[in-house]
Amino acid sequence: MIISNHTAPMEQTISGLFSAMIAYMAGDARRIQHFTKVHSYSRLIGSLEQLDPHTLFILEAAALMHDIGIREGERLYGRCDGQIQEQLGPKEAGKLLKNLNVPPADVERICYLIGHHHTYHSIDGPDYQILVEADFLVNLQEENSSKESCKNVYEKIFKTTYGKKIIKEMFGI
Repeated sequence: MIISNHTAPMEQTISGLFSAMIAYMAGDARRIQHFTKVHSYSRLIGSLEQLDPHTLFILEAAALMHDIGIREGERLYGRCDGQIQEQLGPKEAGKLLKNLNVPPADVERICYLIGHHHTYHSIDGPDYQILVEADFLVNLQEENSSKESCKNVYEKIFKTTYGKKIIKEMFGI
């Protein structure tokens, strides 16, 4: 008897998206490393928090693409702050996702997460919460943040059991 694996198409899409994002950010190793790390922490926390496969797929796709608005922001405005990323990212992400035949409802949610990943007052689901936590884990390390800053972020932002465990262990808070 053959048992179908419904997660296989999602895994193939994530691999295709990962490759597409490396090509999109070609020549910018620092940013490729950044989204790779955010994806890794997102996948880890999402798995440990036992997200269902579809929500984990949405989270992984958003994590890979969360900073996709940077290039357009630099090209159009000469800057790439969080507001610009949120403004320009969804349109860029939508193009890539449609090329990978991601269903429209999934494109909408992924683009929503990309368009809000620097907005912390309206977190509306575990995918959003985990994306924010994963991005903070990487940003705190990349910015060599103080222990006090890490503790402040822990207290104000982190909500998931495993996100809290990781930030405490990583930064010794």
